[in-house]
Amino acid sequence: MTEEEQPISTQTIEEPLDLIKLSLDERIYVKMRSDRELRGRLHSYDQHLNMVLGEVEETVTSVEIDEETYEEVYKPTKRTIPMLFVRGDGVILVSPLTRNTV
Repeated sequence: MTEEEQPISTQTIEEPLDLIKLSLDERIYVKMRSDRELRGRLHSYDQHLNMVLGEVEETVTSVEIDEETYEEVYKPTKRTIPMLFVRGDGVILVSPLTRNTV
């Protein structure tokens, strides 16, 4: 396949951060350290993966031990944040949201 026959999206991806560039002004999923997940609209980012997200839904999952059964109980806590700065050193994964998870 020649370069002219390749889809446009593969021609514009030359380095890993180019994938994130394609998600500007789109909703993304960000997995963070400490069992924290974010879903929001990507407004900007830099080479350190610092990001500004809008319309953010944050989910923090905490683990508690049931005192009767001594089993782990996972408790998700959600909140909505209008605008959020995310520091890049806490980011584990960034992914565009698929249509059925929006």
